[in-house]
Amino acid sequence: MKAQIRPALMAILIFTLITGMFYPLVVTGIAQLAFPNQANGSLIVRNGQVVGSGLIGQQFDGPEYFWGRLSDTASFPYNAAASSGSNLGPTNPALLEAVQARITALQAADPTNTRLIPVDLVTASGSGLDPNISIAAALYQVPRVAKARGMSAEAVIALIDRYTQGRTLGLLGEPRVNVLEINLALDAGK
Repeated sequence: MKAQIRPALMAILIFTLITGMFYPLVVTGIAQLAFPNQANGSLIVRNGQVVGSGLIGQQFDGPEYFWGRLSDTASFPYNAAASSGSNLGPTNPALLEAVQARITALQAADPTNTRLIPVDLVTASGSGLDPNISIAAALYQVPRVAKARGMSAEAVIALIDRYTQGRTLGLLGEPRVNVLEINLALDAGK
């Protein structure tokens, strides 16, 4: 029995060092060298203060801001510690009620807007943390944001064009607008 315990303990020690210390340190080092911004959370800093992450959405509900996708995380919206989707199917009454509530809120915020409401403004993403909206969702909000900020619609559309991110690697996903970044630009008057 002693002959088996010693090799077993040595194997545990060796694999703990390799997989618990050496490998994570190497991967972290490579990430810090190759992708420092992403490895540190893609933090957005303004005036020396961290105001958010380019990877995690934030709650905006004032009429002067672009609104992001719904967040269905536990405890509070955009809770990165509780990332999850609602898992509600398309025929689930709770999902239909949530969508109708968001439609009602969007119509109440801008009653003269008769455009079709883009689906990403009335549904949550799979993680509940999506920081981006589609170009259509951004354009839908132009009249409300322009009016609340005293800007022309053309100036707000130019801002959308400026902050539109293309497809990842030129082919993955759809063009999108990061809600935090465009709202920060609006606040900075850019």
